[in-house]
Amino acid sequence: MQKSVSIVIPNYNGKHLLESYLPSVITAAENADTDFEVIVIDDGSKDDSISFIKQHYKNVKLLVNDKNRGFSYTCNHGIREAKYELILLLNSDVKLTPDYFQHQWKYFLKPDTFGVMARIMSFDETKIEDAARLLYYSGCRIKANKFYYSEEPTDDNVYTAYLSGANALVDAKKLKELGGFDEIYSPFSSEDFDLSLRAWQLGWKCYYEHQSVCFHHISGSTKTQIKSNFIKKIYYRNRFLLQKIQLTGIRASLLPLHLIFAEVVPKMLTGKFWIWTAYKDYLALFSLVMESKKRLSALKNKYNSSLNVSDVMEIINKSVEEKNINRL
Repeated sequence: MQKSVSIVIPNYNGKHLLESYLPSVITAAENADTDFEVIVIDDGSKDDSISFIKQHYKNVKLLVNDKNRGFSYTCNHGIREAKYELILLLNSDVKLTPDYFQHQWKYFLKPDTFGVMARIMSFDETKIEDAARLLYYSGCRIKANKFYYSEEPTDDNVYTAYLSGANALVDAKKLKELGGFDEIYSPFSSEDFDLSLRAWQLGWKCYYEHQSVCFHHISGSTKTQIKSNFIKKIYYRNRFLLQKIQLTGIRASLLPLHLIFAEVVPKMLTGKFWIWTAYKDYLALFSLVMESKKRLSALKNKYNSSLNVSDVMEIINKSVEEKNINRL
């Protein structure tokens, strides 16, 4: 059973990507034989992205941020304007196959589905870049960088720790109930992980569909103009934020020690002084962290859920025990 779809694409200086990959998005949506809209949100581009969309894609809904605000804000801008039952969160550097949606409708027959993501292949089609993710602890860190997929191609019960922000078909009502991405993670990094963890903790499931395929242009939509140390600083700051927001129990209590002695000190001893800036920026957001935690707690109370990250790990791990899987 097909559902109507709003396709939300954030853009920053990505005219060349839109030229190359937006046609594949339109084709996949037309082949889905359902009502759809494409929403492109421009995040302060300095190239000709806006004029390109206006000239060549008059049916695309174009939204323009008042200034460069980052991935979370930009996606949320599109999410608020989306009018259909499902929302496809899609990066501008992703090419969809013509039958991209075909194997994903079935998941939304399940009332507790939050969303589903497709297999992400490298552009030369030689490597799986992203598949289902296992969830586990490493000390005081929540990690999800172990990939797998079921050996049974038609398996429609493959859980993933989180849905990639580059390619995620989600229930619009549930996404809006969560408030979209947490903008504490702006300009980029970790927001998709956090979103899915929040969904899981409300009892909403995240799935992976191996038969749906898309192709990723490596580093295509990342702000490649930004210096690498800035990217590292944001990456680590947001990693710290994710742990602070999502950890509970003894790991939450030990997190301050972990950050100092396992993250900050070792890097500074090797001359990576940007880590201190990342740590200070993390501390400066403490009040926003507490607001994020309160929002999650309120939603869990609303949906009578006592699930935490450890419970989500158990759900995913138990499902994997019953399958024949390939690990990447």
